[in-house]
Amino acid sequence: MILFLALLWPALAAAQVRIKDIADIEGIRDNQLVGYGLVVGLPGTGDRLRSAVFTRQSLVGMLERLGVNTRDQETKLDTRNVAAVMVTANLPAFARPGSRLDIAVSSLGDATNLTGGTLLVTPLLGADGEVYAVAQGAVATGAIAARGQASSVQRGVPTSARISSGAVVERELPFQLAGRDRIRLSLRNPDLTTAQRMAAAINHVAGAGSATATDPRTVVLLAGGRDVARLLTEIEGIRVEPDQAAKVVIEEASGTIVMGANVRVSTVAIAQGNLTIRVTETPQVSQPAPLSSGQTAVVPRSGIEVDDARDRRLGILPRSVTLEELVRGLNSLGVGPRDLITILQSVKAAGALQAELEVR
Repeated sequence: MILFLALLWPALAAAQVRIKDIADIEGIRDNQLVGYGLVVGLPGTGDRLRSAVFTRQSLVGMLERLGVNTRDQETKLDTRNVAAVMVTANLPAFARPGSRLDIAVSSLGDATNLTGGTLLVTPLLGADGEVYAVAQGAVATGAIAARGQASSVQRGVPTSARISSGAVVERELPFQLAGRDRIRLSLRNPDLTTAQRMAAAINHVAGAGSATATDPRTVVLLAGGRDVARLLTEIEGIRVEPDQAAKVVIEEASGTIVMGANVRVSTVAIAQGNLTIRVTETPQVSQPAPLSSGQTAVVPRSGIEVDDARDRRLGILPRSVTLEELVRGLNSLGVGPRDLITILQSVKAAGALQAELEVR
């Protein structure tokens, strides 16, 4: 018995995960920031000021703030070294003034390439309209774009860029973790069984009554006057085994199919086959003999192939097969991903697929 448990323990440990990997602490989250700015110094790949009116107005307003009056000559501005961009960033929890953030820069007008440009001072606003960070710096697209008269080469997206540590936090979000009596843990994949297991594991370590599962997503933790930071440090390392619902996810656009380990299929017979007709045209050039009066002509050559899938046979999947057996059985029929999508939908319609089928 001891030897059996010793052999089984690695498998059980592999199925368990830490609480910090499956749950979030309420209130500790990122906040989205957004701003509008100008990228300058582009080698003629910026916005066309005649068509991008917002870029021209932003440029005139920026120059006026710097003491340069171009209002009377606004319509004569014709530079392609400037591009209007949107700047986005995530403000993490407990970010203090002076901390650095990575930012993403995306072209807003008809600029073709942001490589080599510099983002000017751009305030980043939160959902409440307040400024929480200020961004500036040289942009880096990581893209390659070259264009000639007859062809062009492009790798990556040259109109989107990033600036590492390109923003400085100016204001922090008010949130106090210490002194809280109740803390809610939110499961990233809601499941009532997983929530109950997590509450039981916490009670085993922190004491009975410390945690209660209130719904499939939430586990309420009672601090009871203890140090909240130390309590969360002890709890987030506890390992639990998350439960999974039987689910099949199909991405029709890419032909991707993902099936959970708990998917089961009742007894069902499957036959799959398609009539495929392939027509190929290989025209040949008929060349006349030398010194003859004949003319060069193109002779058509057509090839027709018909595949009626006669080698495909009816397959029977026994009752309550596992995921491995299901995949092996469908592969033995020579079923591709596209045909497998149709088969799974038909099996679900017949009531033999004991799982949730989600088509995206």
